[in-house]
Amino acid sequence: MGASTVGAIVSETIDVLWEELQPLHMPVPTRESFRSIADDFSKIWNFPNCIGALDGKHVRIRCPKLSGSMFYNYKQYFSVVLQALVDTNYRFIAIDVGGYGKQSDGGTFQASNLYRAILGGKIQIPEPRTLPETNVVAPFVFVADEAYPLMDFLLKPYGRGNWSLEEECFNKQLSRSRKTVECAFGILVSKWDILDKPIKADTELVDRIVKCVCILHNAIIDKDGMDHNYTETEQTRSDSSVMWNRYGQPSNDAKTTRDIFTAYFSQQPLEYRES
Repeated sequence: MGASTVGAIVSETIDVLWEELQPLHMPVPTRESFRSIADDFSKIWNFPNCIGALDGKHVRIRCPKLSGSMFYNYKQYFSVVLQALVDTNYRFIAIDVGGYGKQSDGGTFQASNLYRAILGGKIQIPEPRTLPETNVVAPFVFVADEAYPLMDFLLKPYGRGNWSLEEECFNKQLSRSRKTVECAFGILVSKWDILDKPIKADTELVDRIVKCVCILHNAIIDKDGMDHNYTETEQTRSDSSVMWNRYGQPSNDAKTTRDIFTAYFSQQPLEYRES
């Protein structure tokens, strides 16, 4: 077969795979599904009200024609960005593909369809609920690294500096929970060799290829399951008679939201059990 025929087959196949599998294995998340994800994050990673870990991955591409430096990233190669929200089973809850390699993760997120879907209400975050064993109401949140903006629905670690013990505890908890998205990217690349080298296609086709491998990633996990490799922990519960200073609905202010979780984790430290 000629190159054009093979190209047409590949293009049609990846589109059909996405169209058929996306409703089954990556449906638009609902408030109910987010609550279920939050329950898993609380059980497995001891991070209540977390509804996903967010991060970006640079996918190597051949330099697009007439693109200048838009796709040239800080790692010194050309790329498009896969922005992904991941659950505790290393599944992609939602993805956005096609960000310029030159952009930061935070900039890519704020320019993404995922961000617009959240702000526009297409992806609906559940109403706030109380944190375990407290009377403190906190919003549901995504967790991300320091490259992202701090928002009332998006938590990031405290920046570099002289952390208090409470801030250090929060950073460790957040970093631990973020491992899910890092592991998801690692599994994706190890399974699909096409992501381990520059993809020689135009950027529009690259975006569709990446979407296809992501939906196949979810389909495989849904069929075969996924083992969790993590350090077993337990939380040391504080005195339930201690009353916190924050009650009722939290402020929408992003720093206040992070303060609520910082205070919670300072009261609920993790103890690591020997295996």
